[in-house]
Parts: sequence; structure tokens; C-alpha cells
Amino acid sequence: MKGSSSSQVTTTDAANLVFLGPPGSGKGTQAAILARNLKLVHVSTGDLLREEVQAGSDLGKQAEHYMTEGVLVPDDVIIKMVRERLAKPDAQTGFLLDGFPRTVAQADALTGMLSEIGRDLDAVVSLVVDDAEVVRRIAGRLTCRGCGAVFHVESMPPKQPGICDKCGGELYQRSDDTEEAVRSRLATYNERTEPLLAYYREKSLLRSVEAVGSVESVQQRILEALRDTQ
Repeated sequence: MKGSSSSQVTTTDAANLVFLGPPGSGKGTQAAILARNLKLVHVSTGDLLREEVQAGSDLGKQAEHYMTEGVLVPDDVIIKMVRERLAKPDAQTGFLLDGFPRTVAQADALTGMLSEIGRDLDAVVSLVVDDAEVVRRIAGRLTCRGCGAVFHVESMPPKQPGICDKCGGELYQRSDDTEEAVRSRLATYNERTEPLLAYYREKSLLRSVEAVGSVESVQQRILEALRDTQ
């Protein structure tokens, strides 16, 4: 809702939203569905980075340098990318930010840039999944070396152990999908995100949603959390 100071969101009005969630929470899937349902522009910072790098823009070249070095892209580069994306015509009637902000400093920058153009956030959706469930989801993944198809040892096992149903390739566990790696990623996420949750809770913008269950049931909870709540 452009220029709105209300913390209310309806499922029929345009809105300016932020999505938060740990790895394995289904955040990308839920954000894409919600953006489509509410006719919002889905702004994923991961996609933005890849697009800028592929386009060879100045920002893309800066980001690529840090990505090649294996370090986090600095806040100022990310903030510039988000600022430019939100200034485009298709984002004027509402957006859903996925992957930004990640820190309180980035949240402050977002508040500032929106204030400059007379807009406000309407809500921040935080998908809640306990660490044990995240580990179960991610550490059970198996990826095909041939076609990249993804399986899960519990929820979507291959017909033959270790063999891809689609191309017959070898299935393996990615190094960042091991239990140890997942727990490390979760620790980093929780450390960075707790202050961010407090930041938005103080502004009465935070909507916490349990993200366990079918895709459809979680999406319904998100819609209910956004529907005219104070």
C-alpha cells in the first residue's frame, strides 16, 4: 500500500512485504506463490545478483568480484541493487522482498529508501520452522550428478537407491547439505535474524507463520496472517 502507515494488509490490496525464513523453510516457494496471488513483484536478491552479473552492469561486476572471492557481497552493493529494482515501474504497485533485508543495518537502509519515495512496509512475514525439521529437510536431500534432479530420502526417495529416476545418474549429497553444514548455516541465520525479528516486532510489522505442512496449508496461514490483523 503506497504511502500507507497502517500495519494492516488485505489479500486484495497491493502491498509492500518482506519475507524472512531459515534455509529449508520453503521461503522461496511461498514467496513466489504469494507474489503471484497478490500480483506483487517478487524481488529475490539472489536473482538480482545473478541478473546483474549476467548483464555485466557496474553493480554486477562489483558483486561478481566478491562472489568469486567467496565472501559476502557488501551491504552497499546489495542496497543499490534493491533501490534500483524498487524504482522500476512494475514495482510501484507493490513488491515482495525475498532475501533482503538480512541485517538490522539493511533494514534501516530499506526504511530510509522507502521513506524517500513515500512508501512504507505493510508487513514482514517470518516463516517459523524448528532447527530439527530444517535439518531433516535439507540433510535428507540427494542430488543427481547428471541432470541435477533433487530427491529426498524420506519424502521423495528414488525408485532405486543412489540412482536418479529421470536420467539414471548417480545421486549424491551436496557438501552444503550435510547435517554439520546445515547446522552451521542455521546458527549463522539465527544469529543474524534474531535482531531483525525484534526490529520489526517493535514496529508491529512482524507476522510469524508456522511453515510445517503442505505448501497449500502454509500459504493459507500466510494469507490469514496478513488479512486485516492489527
